[in-house]
Amino acid sequence: MRAPIGLLKQVFAAALILCAAGVLWQQQDTIRSGLGIASEVEPQKTRRSGGFVPVIVAPAGVSKDNLLFEAVGTGRAKRSVMLRMDAEGKVVASNLISGQRFGEGDVLLALDDKEQRLAVSLAEARLAEAERVLTRYERLRRTGAAATATLDESRTTARVAALELERAQKELDDRALRAPFGGVAGLPNVEVGDWVDRRVNIATLDDRSLLFVEFDLPEQLLSRVERGLLIEATTPAFGGKTFEGAVTDIDTRVDAASRAAKIRVAIGNREDLLRPGASFTIKLPLPGEEYPVVPELALQFADGALHVWRVNGNTAEKVEVRLVRRRSSAVLVDGPLAPGDQVVTEGTQRLRPGKKVFIVTGGAGGDS
Repeated sequence: MRAPIGLLKQVFAAALILCAAGVLWQQQDTIRSGLGIASEVEPQKTRRSGGFVPVIVAPAGVSKDNLLFEAVGTGRAKRSVMLRMDAEGKVVASNLISGQRFGEGDVLLALDDKEQRLAVSLAEARLAEAERVLTRYERLRRTGAAATATLDESRTTARVAALELERAQKELDDRALRAPFGGVAGLPNVEVGDWVDRRVNIATLDDRSLLFVEFDLPEQLLSRVERGLLIEATTPAFGGKTFEGAVTDIDTRVDAASRAAKIRVAIGNREDLLRPGASFTIKLPLPGEEYPVVPELALQFADGALHVWRVNGNTAEKVEVRLVRRRSSAVLVDGPLAPGDQVVTEGTQRLRPGKKVFIVTGGAGGDS
């Protein structure tokens, strides 16, 4: 009988200990007060008993709705032509070398021009004779020795001779191919001794001081772009290098099929590294308006509309907003929020307009 009696004593002792612990727990505030220690749970118990809802808040900020638009386009030179002759004949001289830089007016290629030079000399002689005769008849007319009709005929002859010289000189000039602007020549397709005419593609000439790239911009972004807006460009030929440029032209109409407009940007090529025809990735920063920004957890949806809860003093206010854009864990919204406004991020489920709240700073709100 000793074993059962010992067990009952142990159970009775454990029960006394539990009862004492319960009394101490219920009287902890009285004990803490007697010891001069303030209760940590009293404010929360008081607020909860008064219908206060615990919430966690975060301040609203402000941010611009800036976007980075990327597009791919093909570069073309500032000016680029395919060179052709204005006459036909045999090539007797060529200065064309791929990659050679020429100035405006430089002779690139020449055709045989013996006949044209003779024609110019003949036209010059005819003009000189016609002008000599005209001068003699004008002198005689002043003395009354020459008829008016004879003088008029001499003037016509001199004028015709001048036009013939002009035509002969033009035909001679057409025997030489000159650079229409300063640029770099491409690979020539003809050599000395070849016969060329107006249909033969001789070589390309590019002014590569600037490269233009065109791409499509959706119509909803057109209001953000303007001439002079800076861009950055990359090309596979120089994977680690970024080239700067700017918007130069915006198309005057939107394509009805694509709902986009053409944008042209110019990229500086002072070092002459870039080549026409290369592909470019264009990064176009598009500035936007300023909007309030709040944590994504603060955005709520109810009754077909979005809203956030703002804490004013110790009262919850429902503020309707419009979603502008999501950014990581935050959202840009359009609504009557000011920087620094405290918006509820946790504890929103029990909130109603005018509901009393208290802000929890060290833990979860418990109702989200």
